[in-house]
Amino acid sequence: MQEATMTATQQRPTLTHELGSFEGFNHRDQRAIELILSAQEVIDWDHDAQGESEFWPAGDHPGVALIFQAADSVTPFEITALDGLLEELGDETQETFVRLHVLCHLHGHSLRSLQADDVHDLDAHVFSGHSFIDLRRQAAYELFELCYPEEYAVWEKSLCDGLIFDEDRFLDSPVWCTEEVTCGDTKFFVVMPN
Repeated sequence: MQEATMTATQQRPTLTHELGSFEGFNHRDQRAIELILSAQEVIDWDHDAQGESEFWPAGDHPGVALIFQAADSVTPFEITALDGLLEELGDETQETFVRLHVLCHLHGHSLRSLQADDVHDLDAHVFSGHSFIDLRRQAAYELFELCYPEEYAVWEKSLCDGLIFDEDRFLDSPVWCTEEVTCGDTKFFVVMPN
């Protein structure tokens, strides 16, 4: 049996989180599914009775759209895995979806293999706001102070105009890996050690 399909005899799980709407394409009818489906309706879709179909986020849930942005289609198993992971985490903030995005798209994890500890243990500093320029500046200064407290104290107390802290050189150094992520109306700047 292919992973992307569920038979009518399998028990379909009930989702505990609102994961937005999905659009779909029915291969039997060779046309788009006219209805916008909930995530639960995608889980409950009977591919034998209703036709083999594929689904993707409609975009009304920014976090779900972010997680599946690179996918051609989303399977019921992936939706169920995301729901289970959110349940295990007890957190469905935008930052959580950004962390999941980093783990899946930058670190190559699949949703089914992720556990809450993977998300909690992700060594990443996440800054949120409305401007990547402002977030880069904030990240640079906060990480400078956090990682190099003695040098930061000297720099901060210096009265010398020539002692300049170059935010871009600091963040673009081989020490850091950075990612700019947009989730809904919020910008996230993620900084991780290389």
